[in-house]
Amino acid sequence: MINEIKTDGESRMQKSIEALEAAFSKLRTGRAHPGILSGVMVSYYGSDTPLNQVASINVEDSRTLLVQPFERSMVQAVDKAIREADLGLNPMTADVIRVPMPALTEETRRDMQKIARNDAEQTRISVRNIRRDMLSDIKDLLKDKEISEDDERRAADDIQKLTDKFIATIDSRLEKKESELMEV
Repeated sequence: MINEIKTDGESRMQKSIEALEAAFSKLRTGRAHPGILSGVMVSYYGSDTPLNQVASINVEDSRTLLVQPFERSMVQAVDKAIREADLGLNPMTADVIRVPMPALTEETRRDMQKIARNDAEQTRISVRNIRRDMLSDIKDLLKDKEISEDDERRAADDIQKLTDKFIATIDSRLEKKESELMEV
């Protein structure tokens, strides 16, 4: 019973880390990578569709993404979606779409660091909430007399160690992302 709670909690914490990685991948570091456009939705025959399902996204050089819609008729819709995605990108359109990455200023880098810190803090909160849920489940087992107080204390210590491990992972990923953002 206790092991099920720990396993479930650990998998939920791992999903929080994956969500943080996804958020970090959308932050620009000055280099072009297809993950920057991962959140862009294109109006495709009346429904919003992720950009990577209507076009191929490739890195042309270190500062330019090349977006090739699968249908020629979609070029304008893809261009419009990239412009409206609030990423600060200004695509150049012909038969294909080239998306140059603007050089990041010191101020922009600082703003992106703030966003990264905020994302990391939200993930820490998520992990702590999962810990709270796990401890609540353990307390319920103790209340129902399914486990002893010693088992409850041991489980609480294990849950705290697990939480500390995930918080340390979040901190190390944040530190890595901040250094990436500040390198010119």
